[in-house]
Amino acid sequence: MTEYSRTPIKRREFLGRTLRTGTLIGAGLGLPLGVSLGSEKKSSLRAGEGIVDITPPLGIELAGFHRAPGNERRIEGIRQTMAARALVLQHGDAQVAIISLDSAGVSQDLAGRIQRQVASQTGILASNVRVCATHTHSAPAFCYLRQWGALPVDYMATVEKKAIEAVKAAKADLAPAALQLGKSRAVGGNHNRTTKTFKTDEHFDKDSTEAERWLDTMVHVLVFERGEGKRNLMWYHFSAHPVCYTDEQAGPDWPGLVAQMTRESHQLAPSYLQGHAGDVNPGDGTPWIGDVQETAQAVHAAIARAMDRLERIQVDSIRSEIQEFQVPLDMGLFKDWLASYQQDPTKCASGTWVDARFAKDWFDANAERDTNQTGLPITLAAMRIGDLGLAFHPAELYSYYGLAIRRGSPLPNTIVVGYTDGLIGYLADPQAYKSGEYAAIVVPKILDFPPFTPSAAGQMTGAAIDLLTKVAQRD
Repeated sequence: MTEYSRTPIKRREFLGRTLRTGTLIGAGLGLPLGVSLGSEKKSSLRAGEGIVDITPPLGIELAGFHRAPGNERRIEGIRQTMAARALVLQHGDAQVAIISLDSAGVSQDLAGRIQRQVASQTGILASNVRVCATHTHSAPAFCYLRQWGALPVDYMATVEKKAIEAVKAAKADLAPAALQLGKSRAVGGNHNRTTKTFKTDEHFDKDSTEAERWLDTMVHVLVFERGEGKRNLMWYHFSAHPVCYTDEQAGPDWPGLVAQMTRESHQLAPSYLQGHAGDVNPGDGTPWIGDVQETAQAVHAAIARAMDRLERIQVDSIRSEIQEFQVPLDMGLFKDWLASYQQDPTKCASGTWVDARFAKDWFDANAERDTNQTGLPITLAAMRIGDLGLAFHPAELYSYYGLAIRRGSPLPNTIVVGYTDGLIGYLADPQAYKSGEYAAIVVPKILDFPPFTPSAAGQMTGAAIDLLTKVAQRD
């Protein structure tokens, strides 16, 4: 565990003060009103949250699992409602917004439209708006996925508007706030699904490398303690695919159950940020896709421990930066794929080609692609909220690289958020490419991108660390 230089605020003390100073409010959620901020009243940090329902209609396709044409996985019922959640933070003239959507993924185009409309309607700079997906596999995706869930155009347009509404509501909700951070490991909450011999973050140090597979078990909990009769806010971060359910019921998957448990135990409605889940499934590995109850209990227990270890983060300023990064593409391998299909399509009907219809559709869409393209442009982003750093990227990042970004950050606490401002699929380690793993070979075909180079994840990791170093600098 990391040593902190400030005195911990125990959960019982925190909740005791909260419940003594405010009645419960909020659409049956039992949310506590904010407590007096005392000396923090002079802080210029302000925080606000907006939550808007985005529960999808019945009949549209769910994303995340392969279904051949004619056998689509369509929504037949709603397991739990889904939401667009927005957090707006302000310090002085600086404003940032973080949006979390209960969705399998968002496209770069959708993120850009939301960012521009937020800027137009709220004055928050488009470059300071992050659009994140929880990556639940019990929801549609707002990006192209070949045979893994159709793009729901009408529903996507609705969610786009609701996301903007959430940011507007969050800005209207701004109030003085004190930021607190708690951390704890969720034992049994996740596992590395690619190997049985992984190591955990507890053993990750300066000598750790991508030659081994890793797992980040840490839960980060952010609590914004607010005054002016406002409810307190909780956002948390954890790395695990939400894949416990494979049926036709829509919902947030295990994060929805965590939210229910946390509302009952702490009278706080948590919002979730997905981490580096590229090689990570929920639960302890039995079953492989995770038991939803056991996963939620492990994550909730970690949240409870983190609440017992809350530490104040002094926020003297907020800084946000973005950077375009070209993810390097392996066009040699891409050309080999084209040649293989051209030579004998009958040999491209299973395995890494999924099935014959999938392979033909991929070839028809890519036969005329520009093979001189060397990189896929993405947006990397970093924020500094006092001494807290946040890095954002659009990948399904393997665990090692998320841990490496955290290790390389110059800030004392850093959270690495994936599935943000787009979805490019997996950035895996070199071994995944050498072994021909699903993440490295099949998923690029699903998303309709050329494959990445084996060094792509490492290069993006370096760029993310450089961006965190930039925002860490104070004027």
